[in-house]
Amino acid sequence: MGAVQPAAPIARRPVVRPVDTDEEPDGPPCPACGTPNLPERRFCRRCAAPLQAREGPKPLPWWRTMWPLRRRVRGGGTGRVLRRSLLVLLIVGLLFVGYLLLPAGRLLIEDVRDKRGGTEGISPVRATASSATRGHPATAAIDGVTNTYWGAPALGASLTCFFDKPFRLVGVTVYTGVSKEPQEFRQGARPTRADMIVTTADGDVHKRELTFTDKPEPHTERLGISDVVSVEFVLRAASGQGEGRPIAVGDVEFFKRT
Repeated sequence: MGAVQPAAPIARRPVVRPVDTDEEPDGPPCPACGTPNLPERRFCRRCAAPLQAREGPKPLPWWRTMWPLRRRVRGGGTGRVLRRSLLVLLIVGLLFVGYLLLPAGRLLIEDVRDKRGGTEGISPVRATASSATRGHPATAAIDGVTNTYWGAPALGASLTCFFDKPFRLVGVTVYTGVSKEPQEFRQGARPTRADMIVTTADGDVHKRELTFTDKPEPHTERLGISDVVSVEFVLRAASGQGEGRPIAVGDVEFFKRT
């Protein structure tokens, strides 16, 4: 008997699963065949078609639909660059408005610039005093040396330093006593407390109380005042006072922001 050729395979027909009688078809009908299904089913119990449609993308907020912030479907590289550029410009604009209109914002920005920037000394163009002992004028307090001094005859005397143009005052250093040498320091009276009055170009006045240690060392006061045109020191307390011993201020140095 000869060989028998195998018959061509025949695909099996899908068998439709019979509907269970215990199911209560109270859910939405199948979009393909219309058969009711239970609400928790994901596929039709008759034709296995998906019952739950895929959720579409969430709608954009209203501000993202405005040109040129709306999202591009394709070729969005230019749109992203434009949106980022507008965002940077918006932030810069807000900072600029805050700098001009909000005093707290301006003070914060100036303080950051003071800390990140450099400083250099600035000399007053002249100095005057309400009173001074003979041989110890007001100019001796701004000559850059500490072996000469302004001699105030009594408490309440003041020293005022003037500048040729407004500047940003970031610090003041004061040397008290007749000399910074320890052997000579206590030979004269020394201020221990003074009021510092800073006046700006627009007439604003900033007052600060300074307390000096009774030692031959400089006292540095950190400041941050813009448009300064003059600084006044009023002596309020001193040590080592006696007959014929003036209160000595050896030197005053001012520093501006560069």
